[in-house]
Formats: sequence, C-alpha cells, structure tokens
Amino acid sequence: MHAHRPAIFAALLGLTRAASAIGDFWIQSDYCARVKGASDDHPVTYQDPVTEAETTHGTADGRKACLTHCLTYVATQAIVAGAGARALGIRVHPAAAAAALAVSFGTHYAADRRIPGEGDPGELHSMHDRLLASGPGLREVYRLAA
Repeated sequence: MHAHRPAIFAALLGLTRAASAIGDFWIQSDYCARVKGASDDHPVTYQDPVTEAETTHGTADGRKACLTHCLTYVATQAIVAGAGARALGIRVHPAAAAAALAVSFGTHYAADRRIPGEGDPGELHSMHDRLLASGPGLREVYRLAA
C-alpha cells in the first residue's frame, strides 16, 4: 500500500483542486463573491443583477457571505473528492477527510477576509491578475498549479 501513496495523494490533490475551481467559480454566488470582503471600514455596495436594487454591506454581512461561500466551497470539495475517490477505489479515513476539509475551510475563509473591502469582486480573478503581473517565475508557478 505504501508504494501507491504518491499516486493516491496526486489523485486526491487533483480532485480537490478541481473542486476548488468549481466551488469558487461555479458554485459561489455573485452576492458572496462581492460581499464576502465587506467590513464596516470598507463597506461594499451590491447591486442585485435582477432587480438592480442597491444595498450596502459591512462587517457582519461580509462575514456571513464569506461563511456561506466557504461552507459551499468545502461541501463541493467533499462531494467531488468523495465521489472521485470512490470511483477510483481510494479509501479515505473519515477523520483525515474531516481534518483536511477543516483546514481548507479555515484557510479559505482567512484568505477571503484578509483584506476587507479589497477582495471584491471575486478575489481570485484579481489574484490571478496580480500573479500574472508578478514576473515570469511566479507566472510559471501559477501556470503549473492551475
């Protein structure tokens, strides 16, 4: 079993990375993407795309939006990695899966809230732009990780 650990790790990493992209770009609502970085010092004005009504959001709404996003993000990872592992015949200990998902939740929440008011809209898009502008070495790291 030990000889297969790198392959199992690679498969689970690939599944969770795919799930991360799905959770950030397909599952996350526009509201959460825009409001999750809001704070009282840097409020976010959100315009509903359907009604065009504008609302202003501070820290409490930013935390709720970020919490909602991180819960759906981690749920997406759990579903995709769980289904993929099952399809590949990989057994994952429930405690290990729970620990990995807890770390994912915590780090993602911290990343999305780290610069209140400046992570909107869609911090990953602006992060992508910053990485591409950072220089050839970092661009290559980003390309390989994406």
